[in-house]
Amino acid sequence: MTWLLRPLLRVKSLARSVYSVSSAASPETALEMKASVFKYSRRFEGEPKVSDFKLVQEELKTLEENEILCEAQFWSVDPYMRVYMESHPLGVTMIGGQVARIIESKNAKFPANSWMFAYFGWRTHTVINPETAPVEAQVRLLGDMGNLSPSLALGSLGMPGNTAYFGLLELCKPQAGETVVVSGAAGAVGSLVGQIAKIKGCRVVGIAGGPEKCAWLTKDLGFDSAIDYKAQDVRGALKEAAPKGVDCYFDNVGGEISSAVIRQMNQFGRISVCGSISSYNDDPKSWPKVPHVQPELVFKQLKMEGFIVTRWLHRWMEGISAMKQWMKEGKVKSHETFTEGFENLPRAFIDMMAGKNVGKAVVKAKM
Repeated sequence: MTWLLRPLLRVKSLARSVYSVSSAASPETALEMKASVFKYSRRFEGEPKVSDFKLVQEELKTLEENEILCEAQFWSVDPYMRVYMESHPLGVTMIGGQVARIIESKNAKFPANSWMFAYFGWRTHTVINPETAPVEAQVRLLGDMGNLSPSLALGSLGMPGNTAYFGLLELCKPQAGETVVVSGAAGAVGSLVGQIAKIKGCRVVGIAGGPEKCAWLTKDLGFDSAIDYKAQDVRGALKEAAPKGVDCYFDNVGGEISSAVIRQMNQFGRISVCGSISSYNDDPKSWPKVPHVQPELVFKQLKMEGFIVTRWLHRWMEGISAMKQWMKEGKVKSHETFTEGFENLPRAFIDMMAGKNVGKAVVKAKM
């Protein structure tokens, strides 16, 4: 998952252009204000480490016509960052979405004090012309959030929310009465997938790590059952949790867990492949051997499709609007795990990859 932009080549281009737009200050345009920026300084080997990032200061240029100065208040950390950075050169700004407040503006469409979202990466301040920014940067105002936190634009009302919305409804197409299984169920995407499936009248089984997460899924989010993959045999537990078999599987983890679920799929079952987080930190040479899925796909006539959420970029606000309405109606709950302080972004990222978050992992600026 993922950032989940269209081709990786365009991600590289954006990392080199948008992120550097506020750092090429000349002596006559430099301001006193500087941006703190985390650079990707060392290739990940196994689990990411704090030493894989370098914190630097960049001068900010003065605003020109139609430009704005943004100050980030919330930053996102997501699993996709681990694998996407493999395609980036060392020295680029670490990728990611952020929610920022516009603190100075020379653009009437983006007035000062407005809240906005953009893929500016791990940096505190950015100067940019939003009208000429690449479409992949997704520079947009948040509009009226009511009593909802702006940070939700990084989760339920942003990329993770749309990943759950489109990945489930467009690819799995769950029908009332069917059984939906979601792995990584206590994460930002998985927790929303299960709630959407319940709205559609499905039986929902979540797979997560630890009794606390499983209890949260069933007691707070309304999942019908939850399987603790750390303490239970997934195959055996799934037979009990889904006695009529599995019709839809939303796959966030891959590996042996997914093989176990696919073995229990019903005829004409649908599998939406969002991620494979179980292998993100592994050396491909050390990947375990898992059962072949092809016989299940053939004889049960299953449909298995991977996706990147920006496939639906042209319908982006549709998903956000639907999620916002469900939240207002109390049908969807959005939990956030906060880490305070920009300087703690690397640690928050590492903890998220280790599964220490419940719901969406977010870093917030110190107040």
